[in-house]
Amino acid sequence: MARLIDTVAVVTGGGRGIGREIALQQAREGARVAVLARTATEIEETVSLIQGEGGQAIALPTDVTDQGAVESAFRRIATELGPVDTLVNNHGSFQAFGPVWECDPLVWWRDVEINFRGTFHTCRAVSPTMLARGKGRIVNLVGGGTGNSFPHGSGYASSKAAIMRLTECLNDTTIAHSVRAFAVDPGLVRSAMTEMQLSSEAGKTYLPGIQQLFDDGVDIDPSRAALLIRDIAAGRFDVLAGRLLRGVDDRDALEEEMYDVVAADGRALRFSAIEQQKL
Repeated sequence: MARLIDTVAVVTGGGRGIGREIALQQAREGARVAVLARTATEIEETVSLIQGEGGQAIALPTDVTDQGAVESAFRRIATELGPVDTLVNNHGSFQAFGPVWECDPLVWWRDVEINFRGTFHTCRAVSPTMLARGKGRIVNLVGGGTGNSFPHGSGYASSKAAIMRLTECLNDTTIAHSVRAFAVDPGLVRSAMTEMQLSSEAGKTYLPGIQQLFDDGVDIDPSRAALLIRDIAAGRFDVLAGRLLRGVDDRDALEEEMYDVVAADGRALRFSAIEQQKL
């Protein structure tokens, strides 16, 4: 039996790649899906695929960096589909490659703005209704540089680390009302974003490791993250709210280990135990 019947899911960046697969998986489990992105033709195609499988979805062209546009989109979602049960922030930008002094400041900041500010806007828009209903799950996608240095991807890495911390803060302020936030790292997926890294001169110069990883066979299928997020939406991993889950995780093994992860305070942005004692 489909586990998400009579629920509403919102997927940003849902016009292609990982986002499209997430939207499809949510719909296959019975959710009514709102698909958001800036490019109307792409999200309309995602909606058409969902409808072709018998699902219900709407396409809402939205710039997540525009607060007013985000709030307007969520009002439409509430009217046309109902209150949101699951929000998946999949939108992302990574166009500033190289050391800080080589990056165009506007391009660097635009990556941060789309990734981090966009996530803030959608979380802010959806939280009040979730809190009023006493239920809801928010999934924020993170990635390279979240928990480690990424010297030639500093804008992207900084934004993803910030999203991880935002996820923790949000979860800590909403979980008492049964609203949970999660971070998900989909892994290295061949997408429009990575293709640009592979083909651009700046990408070839500063991110040669991406091509090497693909040459070595590291190419995570987007369905891995989509199936994980489907399970999150169904409540399977509620114990791990506020923490980082990965597309490469074995979901059965993760379920068995999740209480140990919480006991060890793992999968979170933390100083070491020794450093914590000094603070």
